[in-house]
Amino acid sequence: MGTLRDLQYALQLKIEELRQRDTLIDELELELDTKDELIRRLQEELDRHRATVSLPGPSASGAACSAHVEDTQRAKRKTIISEHFTLDPVTLAMVSQRSCDKSQESQRLIQAAFLKNDLLRNLDEGEIRAIMACMYSTNVNQGCYVIQEGTNGAQAYVLEEGRLDVTKDGLKCLTIEPEEMFGELGLLYSCTHTHSVSAQTDSKLWVIDRKSYQTVLMQSGLNSLSHSMELLSSVPFLQSLPEDVIVKMSDLMEETHYAEGDYIIRQGATGDTFYIISKGQVRVTEKKSGHEEQTVLSRLSERQWFGEKALWGEDVRTMNVIAAGEVKCLVIGRETFKDIIGGLVFDCSQRVQQSHEFKTESDKDTDLLSSSTLSDFQIICTLAVGEFGHVDLVQLKSNTSRFFAMRVLKKKLILSNSQREHILREGRILMEAHCPFIVRLHKTFRDSECLYSLTEACLGGDFCCQLKDKGYLDECSARFYTACVVEALTFLHCRGVVYRDVKPENVVLDERGYAKLTSSRCLKKVEVGKKTWTFCGTPGYMAPEIILNKGHSISADFWSLGVFVFELLSGGLPFGGSDPMKILTATIRGIDQIDFPKAISKSASSLIKKLCRSNPSERLGSQRNGAKDIQRHKWFEGFNWDGLRKGTLNPPVIPRVKHPLDSSACGHYTEGSGELCTDWDDF
Repeated sequence: MGTLRDLQYALQLKIEELRQRDTLIDELELELDTKDELIRRLQEELDRHRATVSLPGPSASGAACSAHVEDTQRAKRKTIISEHFTLDPVTLAMVSQRSCDKSQESQRLIQAAFLKNDLLRNLDEGEIRAIMACMYSTNVNQGCYVIQEGTNGAQAYVLEEGRLDVTKDGLKCLTIEPEEMFGELGLLYSCTHTHSVSAQTDSKLWVIDRKSYQTVLMQSGLNSLSHSMELLSSVPFLQSLPEDVIVKMSDLMEETHYAEGDYIIRQGATGDTFYIISKGQVRVTEKKSGHEEQTVLSRLSERQWFGEKALWGEDVRTMNVIAAGEVKCLVIGRETFKDIIGGLVFDCSQRVQQSHEFKTESDKDTDLLSSSTLSDFQIICTLAVGEFGHVDLVQLKSNTSRFFAMRVLKKKLILSNSQREHILREGRILMEAHCPFIVRLHKTFRDSECLYSLTEACLGGDFCCQLKDKGYLDECSARFYTACVVEALTFLHCRGVVYRDVKPENVVLDERGYAKLTSSRCLKKVEVGKKTWTFCGTPGYMAPEIILNKGHSISADFWSLGVFVFELLSGGLPFGGSDPMKILTATIRGIDQIDFPKAISKSASSLIKKLCRSNPSERLGSQRNGAKDIQRHKWFEGFNWDGLRKGTLNPPVIPRVKHPLDSSACGHYTEGSGELCTDWDDF
């Protein structure tokens, strides 16, 4: 029998052994939780790919193979961003040389297929002709595949001769007949085909690839913008206006068409419209009192204008203007014109200053992190798993009271998905975005395999999860979170940055309960008066001009903001569903085709509809007062914007922030042989 001291020693050993086992169990449970989360996210992705239909055919696609509808609606909506695209001379030459001769019958068939297609029939007549011109033909023998399930799509097809079978998992879904188009989703982004298409008989098809499609539409948009700006700049009384105002006016001017003999203006009628002739000729006539015949005063042709007196308030027309043959005019009304010349570029300096009136914990971390390297951080746990890597919760070894988030991105995945330019652009923009309503990026690192970005850790929770738990929010809560997003967008827009992916998944809560926009690969700086053409965003939230490759700017964010408010108040999307093509085509049809739930009040409906105007320049927030028009809307009546900016306004929910796990179970980042660096550009 041992002594008391021996027994005490044995007991201490046993206690220490049990403590180590408890620690090991905690570590294993954490690892298991992380893997469970990874499995759940991968399963959601798998379900989404199985359910997402790039199904051929303009209308039959919704009728077949819809087994996973409910799962898809619950799955996390994924951001789509096409590869970096620029309009260069080589690409233009390639597209021009590809122009193929087609018989009249082939042209008629292709045009008919376009006009039957829910997406492409929304393009302009000139755009359809340009796309048709560079389509090339291909023949497919009986039994051969045009599209194979699981492959990535980058072409759309029009069937001219033969028949095609559409199958999924070996089961036939439908038959494609001549004069039908399929695969059009591949023109917008690199999508995974969920169906196979094979030739039932020997077949002839016409093909258009994504690069040619994007080139044609981008060139068309630039030509149209250049032409309208040139026309506007040729008008003497408009020549003194700044370039960005001319650009805004060209966006707001509508193109109207007139046939031979049409009266564009009638003598004696009231009018408030100004016209610039884009194509064709008009006769200016006058009918004098007591005379039956009209006197021809003059003829006007392209680059000339009429009706300018109506812009200054003279309502009664003193002459007739009649189309002499086919005529196209750019048209703008008096009220729109007054809004434009009243001053479109709002002053951001005061707004930016107001956004910095209170300091956050993030600002206090600057000195603390100034000399830190990657090896100075220890990993507490994994917060999330993403498309190109994961996010860790970390802390400084020298100061365990402060927590941060470390986003770890794998270089190979970034490069293989052609996302290098988007990732670099995101980092550069966020490094300068010191705004209380945007998650702060502190530092970036890299090693041989990964890129690392250190951000503030918003431990108040995932806003999207909160919304899913509650179903929808009351007006007071929705108003607060929307206001936070408005402040973030205003900060970015004042710097010429478009966000392009506003949605609940990209909003997090900090410890106070305030909402912040997270980082996004969709961020891009767009010069004043310019547009960008990248297909980018989340279906259901994406603005029509992005879908139709019309070129877009910061106005696209106001559309997404309107959809955001709709979802907060109703728990659903105005343009929802399981089929991405149906979502995109519903978006193009517009918000006026949507029945609003009773849960959305009249004032909220008004805000949403004004944010979701089809013409980007007419959206609330895009006018001369900018975001102030949103803040002054009736839905925000009585809201304390100053209190929000100063951080004194009480949020709807103050999160219960759980203290992170004991740091004794932490991991570390392994330094590679290469030197850690804060410059990503040459990765």
